[in-house]
Amino acid sequence: MTKESMHKSKKLITNDRERTNILRKWEQQAIAFFVQIIPGWISSNNLTFIGFLGNVLIFVSFVLATYLSVEFLLLGVLGFAISWFGDSLDGRLAYYRHLERKNYGFALDITVDWLGIIMIGLGFMVYMEEPFRVIGFCFVVFYGWEMLTTLIRYKLTGKYSIDSGLLGPTEVRIIISLILILEVFVNGSIIYISILATTFLFITNIIDTKKVLKLSDEADLSEKTTNK
Repeated sequence: MTKESMHKSKKLITNDRERTNILRKWEQQAIAFFVQIIPGWISSNNLTFIGFLGNVLIFVSFVLATYLSVEFLLLGVLGFAISWFGDSLDGRLAYYRHLERKNYGFALDITVDWLGIIMIGLGFMVYMEEPFRVIGFCFVVFYGWEMLTTLIRYKLTGKYSIDSGLLGPTEVRIIISLILILEVFVNGSIIYISILATTFLFITNIIDTKKVLKLSDEADLSEKTTNK
């Protein structure tokens, strides 16, 4: 692969999203590589389905860890890798092949992401014992809240960002994977880490919601001034 083709590919896959996550440079390089070697018979929709299967595998890993052995949580790590591959490459592949359907892809991506989060939350609830199962419920609710905030910000600014500061979906997948690995070796650690992570998500949601409400207020004031 030449540097010129790599640069062209990176430009094609990054022109519609604003990224701020820590790993964005290496992530985009990996995506630029993969979109050029994926066989032609694999479509963007195929990749979306593969990504969703990764989330299903995470759910299965929680169930197997609950009823068989905690070591099955390591399947969840594989699930997150598969989820990253499908979710990160589906839209990028379409752009690279000039087959993008921006609105269709956006709607499908959001829907599948939400279903995937539900699968992960349900798996976590199966694995946890009372009263800690509520953490899984809160995770799903707070992640949904974050998705809504992101969509509202997109409507107001016209810029779509899937990252929250230095953390994006890729970093979150890595962090949760490390939590699963730690749980295999230190059983019960997932409880306390999940409480901290869910609390952090709740706080960041409040902060982001306040920012979005401020943007909304400014948009309303600007609209009133324009209409005068």
